[in-house]
Amino acid sequence: MSEHFDDNKLSASLEDYLEAVLAVIIEKKAVRAKDIADRLSVSRSSVTGALQALAAKGYIHYAPYDVISLTDEGEKVAGAILSKHNALTKFFAEMLLIEPELAEETACKMEHSMPEEVIERLTCLYSFVMDSQKDTKEWSTKFSNYCKKQKKA
Repeated sequence: MSEHFDDNKLSASLEDYLEAVLAVIIEKKAVRAKDIADRLSVSRSSVTGALQALAAKGYIHYAPYDVISLTDEGEKVAGAILSKHNALTKFFAEMLLIEPELAEETACKMEHSMPEEVIERLTCLYSFVMDSQKDTKEWSTKFSNYCKKQKKA
């Protein structure tokens, strides 16, 4: 990250807004404040405050009632956040067999505080287990059954 942005560490909330901007851009190509409010289920005034903060920190281009776009640095940071989110969601859902909605919620909470090194190791573990199994369906069934037995014990 450039020195200019080192003093602009984002809160978990602002990371969520930045991630949402990128996700909507990926889905719709153009993003407005209303899209962010709908995606995050928050008020438009909350979105306005967050977008102003992200613009002040140099992560987005924002003007009221206009299309929002990411700066180069904003795209880089948002991409890293989204990548963490997706890796954690995949690990929780496919490796730990957690219901997709709970996996998504948990990933959203953990992506902000989990060090990159830990996420990389989880991703590596996921790949290792999946690559070393001839039949991943069999593995997941055995794991699911094992978890059920542990719950009863």
